[in-house]
Amino acid sequence: MKFFAACAKGLEYLLADELLALGASRASAALAGANFEGEPEVAYRAVMFSRLASRVHWPLAEFDCANENDLYQGVHAIDWPAHLDAEGTLAVDAHVSGPALTHERYAAQRTKDAIVDRMRAAHGVRPSVDTESPDLRVSLVVRKGRGIISIDLGGGPLHRRGWRQSQGEAPLKENLAAGMLVRGGWPKIYAEGGALLDPMCGSGTLLIEGVLMAADEAPGLRRLAGTLPTRWKQFDELLWSRIETEARQRAQTGRAALRQVFFGADLDPRALQSAVANADRAGVAEWISLERRDIAALVAPGAARGLVVCNPPYDARLAADPALYRALGDALRSAVPDWRAVLLCGSQELAQATGLRASKRYAFFNGALECTLVLCDPVRPPERAPREARPLGEGAQMVANRLRKNLKHLKSWREREGVTCFRAYDADLPEYSAAVDVYNEDGGEARLFVHVQEYEAPRSIPEADARRRFGELLDAVRETFAVPPAQVSIKTRARGKGGSKYGNMDRRGETFVVREGGARLRVNLFDSPDPGLFLDHRPIRRRIAAEAGGKRFLNLFCYTGVASVQAAVGGAAETTSVDLSATYLEWAAANLALNGATGRQHRLVQADAMAWLDADRGHYDLVFCDPPTFSNSARADDFDTQRDHVRLLRAAMARLAPGGVLLFSNNYRRFRLDDAAVAEFAQAREISPETIAPDFARNPRIHRCWELRRP
Repeated sequence: MKFFAACAKGLEYLLADELLALGASRASAALAGANFEGEPEVAYRAVMFSRLASRVHWPLAEFDCANENDLYQGVHAIDWPAHLDAEGTLAVDAHVSGPALTHERYAAQRTKDAIVDRMRAAHGVRPSVDTESPDLRVSLVVRKGRGIISIDLGGGPLHRRGWRQSQGEAPLKENLAAGMLVRGGWPKIYAEGGALLDPMCGSGTLLIEGVLMAADEAPGLRRLAGTLPTRWKQFDELLWSRIETEARQRAQTGRAALRQVFFGADLDPRALQSAVANADRAGVAEWISLERRDIAALVAPGAARGLVVCNPPYDARLAADPALYRALGDALRSAVPDWRAVLLCGSQELAQATGLRASKRYAFFNGALECTLVLCDPVRPPERAPREARPLGEGAQMVANRLRKNLKHLKSWREREGVTCFRAYDADLPEYSAAVDVYNEDGGEARLFVHVQEYEAPRSIPEADARRRFGELLDAVRETFAVPPAQVSIKTRARGKGGSKYGNMDRRGETFVVREGGARLRVNLFDSPDPGLFLDHRPIRRRIAAEAGGKRFLNLFCYTGVASVQAAVGGAAETTSVDLSATYLEWAAANLALNGATGRQHRLVQADAMAWLDADRGHYDLVFCDPPTFSNSARADDFDTQRDHVRLLRAAMARLAPGGVLLFSNNYRRFRLDDAAVAEFAQAREISPETIAPDFARNPRIHRCWELRRP
C-alpha cells in the first residue's frame, strides 16, 4: 500500500530514511514530505514512532479535479458510511493549487458538504464538524488537476508531543528540533558517551527532544496518553495496541539507562522557568541541568565530546543581532572546541556572523521562514600544518608570473573603482586555457574565493597534455592566491556527445555574499557552471545603477536579478524582472531582499520573455535585455538570438516609454545585428567598447552591447 507523510520543508530526506527504518519497503522524498509503501503496520508505526513527520496520510481515492463540481462529485463517490459513524465528528484540511480551485477554506467546505450529503443520504442524519478533536480528520490535496482524499491517520499534528505548555516568543516545533538533532548525529553521539548542550535553550525544546530521543521514547506515547489517534471505523485497534505496548516497553528500558548528560543555559529567567515546567511535564527534568548564564560566560559541561544544538533568535518576533551570533561562535570555540555543533540560523549572513567554519549547510524551514542549518564538526577545526613549499614546474611558474603581473596591473583600477570581484586571468597563455576569477566575500569571514573554469582544449591536443597543463595552472593559482582548497572552485571540462561541457563540479549548497558597487549579491561558485554573477556585465550594471533613479526598470531574461538589484539600489521607482526559471527567480528574490528591495514595486515574473512582452501593456523608462544565445525549454517556444533578435527588440521597444533607453547585450560571438530591420523601429548605437572593463580587455568580444532609443 502507498502512504504519504508530511513534514517541514528541509526534513524530507531525513523523513524518508526514518520511514525506511520503521519498516517501509520503499520511501522517497517529496515536497514537504515523503511517499512511502508497505503494510498498514508501517503507517501505524509512523504515527507512534516518527519524530520528523507532522502528518501521516492514508489515501482513499484519487480523481480528476478541474473545478469545484469535480471536487464535490469525486468526494461524494466515496463510501463514507464505511469510514465514519452517522453521528460522528469530522474535520477537513485542504491544500489546493491551480487556476480552478484557489481558496483552501472553500475547498475544505465543499469537501465537507460532499461527505455530509453522502452520510445524510445513507443514514438520514449528518456528522458534525469538530476541528479540534474529530472522530475522523480528512485531508484534501488538489494539484495539477488531480484531487487526493486521505485519512489523517494520526488525527492531527504529530509534532505536538503532549508536554509543551510553556513556551517563549518563538518556539521551535518539536519535529524540527528532532530534525536538527538527527542532522547533528545525536543518537550516535549519545550512544558513544557524548553530551548535549544548548547554550540558548529558551523553553527547552531541543534538550527535551534530545532526552526523549536518547530514551527511545516514542513521540506518540505522551501525545496520545493511551487514547487512539483516530476513531476511523477501519482503524485496526489490535494492531495499534501491539505497537503501543512495544513503545511503552522500549521507553521503560531506555529511561532506565539514561545518563545525566543534558545541559542548557539562557539569560532570560522566564525562558528557563518555561524550560523547567516543560521538562517536568515530559518527565525528564531530573536528567537536564539548567542555569542562567550569558552566552559570553559559557563554560564547558565537563564531557570530553558532545553535540551543541542551538536555535538562536532570528525572526520578526526576535530581532536577529549579528553581534549575538558572533558572541555565540566565540563562546563555542572557547568552551567546546572539539565538539560538533548544529545551529539553526535565520539566514546565511547570520550563520557567517558566527565566524564558525561550516562543514555542511542545509536549508530548513521554521514555518514559513527559510533558515540556514549549519553543521560544524568540530567547532574549532585543527590548524592545518603549513604545507611544505615546493618549487613550481616551468609551466606553472609561467602562469604564476602572469597572474602576479595581471594582479599588479589591475590593482590601481580595482582600488579606484571599488571592484571586489574580477577576472584575473583569461587564457593569457594559450596553452594554459582557462579563466580565473576572484571573489571577495562581503562580511562574514571576509574570505577570498577563486573560481577556475577550464576552457575546451583543441581536439588536436592529447587529453594527457591538456590534463597536465590544467594541473600546472591549478598549482600556479594555489601558489599565487594562497587560499585554502575549500575556497577554490574548479570547473573542469568533460568531452561527450554534443561537445564539451562542465563535467566535474562540487555540490556543496554553499553560497556567500559579495559586493558590487552599492549592492550586495549572493553567489554560488560550486553547484553550477555560472556563479550567479556575470562579471563582464559590471560596467553595464554600473550604468543602470547610475541612470535608474526614479525610473521604471525592466529586466528581461533576468537570470539572478543582479541588474534589477543595481537599479533598485540606484533608486528605481519600480523594477520588473522576467525569467522562465523559477530557480533563478528565487535567487533574484533573495538578492533583492538582501538589499531591502521588497514589496509590490519590485515585481518578479516567471514567464517566457517573448510571450510576456506580447501580453504586457506596461511602459518602462529603462530596459535591459540580455538573452541566451539559444533556448529550447519545453515550457516555451524555441529561441535563437540571431534568428529572433529583431522580433524580440521590436516587442521590447513597444514597451519603452518616450525618452527611454533599451540596453541590449548578448555573448554570441558570431552575432550580427540586423541594422536595416532594427532601424525601422529604433535608433541603435553599438556601445560594446564602453562596456568592457580592464579585467576583460584581453577578450573584448566577451559580449556585445547596443543602446536603443525611439526614432
